[in-house]
Amino acid sequence: MPNTIRLHRVLATSPEKVYRAFLEPDALAKWLPPNGFTCTVHHLEAKVGGTHRMSFRNFTTGGSHSFGGSYLELAPGEKLRYTDKFDDPNLPGEMEVTVTFRKVSVGTEVDIVQAGVPDIIPPEACYLGWQESLRNLAKLVEPDIKE
Repeated sequence: MPNTIRLHRVLATSPEKVYRAFLEPDALAKWLPPNGFTCTVHHLEAKVGGTHRMSFRNFTTGGSHSFGGSYLELAPGEKLRYTDKFDDPNLPGEMEVTVTFRKVSVGTEVDIVQAGVPDIIPPEACYLGWQESLRNLAKLVEPDIKE
């Protein structure tokens, strides 16, 4: 049975800024890959029915894996839902990711549910990767730099 990963994080910034970090290609390439990986966003069309494609490259080995999917729901500053499917046939199935954003007194509460993670990926490895990514996300969105 595919696994479901659930994550929760509070970030000291606005829901709109966090939401934007999930949909801007340059922002995604900066925060989404876990430590030790680089990311190339090949395509991102942020609209319902729009698609996305990207790849992560292991900086140590040079090996990469690519994946893509489509956007199912986009509610600016509130929620996004999209699918992901690996190109590698050893990582079968389609995942569905739901991200909700809620304004709280200190910033934004972010809840992520990633359903359908292939059995071959250990859940603890998935959690570790997401935790690294979410720390990177905080480093991107929390600074309030004035020009």
